[in-house]
Amino acid sequence: MRIEHSWLFDLDGTLVDSVYQHVLAWKESLDAEGIELSVWRIHRRIGMSGGLFMNQLLRETGLQVSAERADRLRRGHAEAYVRYGSTVRPLPGARELLAYLLEAGIAWAIATSGRMETASVNLAALGVDPEKAVVVTRDQVKHAKPDPDLFIAAAERLGAPIERSIVVGDSIWDMLAAIRARALGVGLLSGGYGSDELWRAGAIRVYEDPADLLIHIDEVGSRR
Repeated sequence: MRIEHSWLFDLDGTLVDSVYQHVLAWKESLDAEGIELSVWRIHRRIGMSGGLFMNQLLRETGLQVSAERADRLRRGHAEAYVRYGSTVRPLPGARELLAYLLEAGIAWAIATSGRMETASVNLAALGVDPEKAVVVTRDQVKHAKPDPDLFIAAAERLGAPIERSIVVGDSIWDMLAAIRARALGVGLLSGGYGSDELWRAGAIRVYEDPADLLIHIDEVGSRR
């Protein structure tokens, strides 16, 4: 049976409070390689793919980053992030929002630019079993955000038309990917991006966090 309506969620900064752990993990990895990059510049790139992060890093610093060094940076970030994992918590209302959708019979999936090595930390904090829920990670698609591949793959696994899906994310990269996937984008402020940025990137609605979205869920056409 084909599902007519679905919700596709980003993970970091959308369902779990983990953005700053990622920032610190990237900072630690970059420092270990002797690469200086301000924390605020790292934050602005959380949510995009690791490859795009590296491309932007090259533009920021003018450095040449070999494939071997890029892999060390990625592994260094993952190792540091796992150490920060004990501090990751679900955002307010995240579990309740997913439970509401389940009770209402509305299909949902998680689509994250992170690889499973870091996403598993967040899923555990959220109480989501990737064996039972639809979870699409960077490992499973050719391109991550702002390309639409993650959300398209998640909708396909649900058997839902992407054009009738709602993408929920905290970054401009999520909203850009939603537009390119021809889905509706709903922005959350819980990842540190401003409401004006999310509006300009294509969000149809912006809320504070999952709890605020749940309170106003009728505004995006989802109800029991």
